[in-house]
Amino acid sequence: MTTFNIAIVEDHQEYTTLIHQYLMRYQAENDVSFELTFFNDGDEITSDYKASYDIIFMDIEMKRLDGYTAAQKIRSFDKDVIIIFVTNMAGYAIKGYSVDALSFIVKPVTYFALKEELNKSIERLKSKKEQFIVLPIENGIIKQNIKDILFLESFKHYVAVQTKNQSVTIRSTMKQMEARLQDNHFVRCDNSYLVNLAYVDSVADSTIYIGQYQLKISRPRKKYFMDALALYMGNNL
Repeated sequence: MTTFNIAIVEDHQEYTTLIHQYLMRYQAENDVSFELTFFNDGDEITSDYKASYDIIFMDIEMKRLDGYTAAQKIRSFDKDVIIIFVTNMAGYAIKGYSVDALSFIVKPVTYFALKEELNKSIERLKSKKEQFIVLPIENGIIKQNIKDILFLESFKHYVAVQTKNQSVTIRSTMKQMEARLQDNHFVRCDNSYLVNLAYVDSVADSTIYIGQYQLKISRPRKKYFMDALALYMGNNL
């Protein structure tokens, strides 16, 4: 059963309760489960935002921080979360495109409308689910596009995740990361390195070249690595 993290940002308790009930009904009727987090205003979800939600149901008209402004702030941290505005003013729809809102539900909310939006959102999430990985960092978490990871390097109790733009160090083991990335063409070339085959430029003797990086390939792992690389290249010509 797939679990999705959903935030509900709504300053009217009756709508919070109604959406909650609808989500529980949807969960009972479909092979999914929801982990729900509730916020009473836009400033609550943005004050210490963690990029851990799959879907956010966002009221627009709130007392302290309106939903549109909250969505702008969220987008600066999280470009992938699905935002669905809940409003009694359909005219906000055009403005919502600038924050990449998936859709709108107009109040009073009906189960049919919410169900339709959930179906659309879950299909979108399932198609993208394997493309991202959540990395625990010192002060929270970040959502990383797997396709942008070049390789991982382990040292002691940490793993450095080298992406196209930065290196992110997390407390983990290479074995754990290898298991999390096993379906994304990552292969060990050495006890210390886990390589994204998509970025291998060349292999010469005991060295793998990935852009400006040179990684060691160990003798015990070389045949397996080269076979995996040849298969990957053959399937992606």
